[in-house]
Amino acid sequence: MTATITSGDGQTRFREVASAEHGNHRGILDGAAALRTMAKAALACAARHSGCEVTMAKADSIEFVRTIPAGCTMDVRAQIVFQGLSSMTVIVELAPDGAGENEQAAYISGRFMVVAVDADGLPARIKDTTLSRPLQDRAG
Repeated sequence: MTATITSGDGQTRFREVASAEHGNHRGILDGAAALRTMAKAALACAARHSGCEVTMAKADSIEFVRTIPAGCTMDVRAQIVFQGLSSMTVIVELAPDGAGENEQAAYISGRFMVVAVDADGLPARIKDTTLSRPLQDRAG
């Protein structure tokens, strides 16, 4: 189950239940289930930001810092941190819902490269883009 919280300004945030079937033998969220949720967040964030169909090109820097219990609701945060002609880099973070606003570090995080594609699945230019600059540098 997924509930959208916010979307806009290159960010998407939602809550998702880490159901018991997504847990391992110790009752914690399985790595594959975490990656599936993170990929979904990265793709949703990039598609909303670009207004294009998108596909995953790369996932790296995946860090499992702390465990997330199976059966809990997770806070899923995705943010575009870089945009090129057709590609976007998205940082995704997972944490148990209610982990506390003071906790800055995500329990699980990763970096995803997503590419806008046309109807033939070929890279497509993202409209209204400023090339090779992080989004936070684009103001003004």
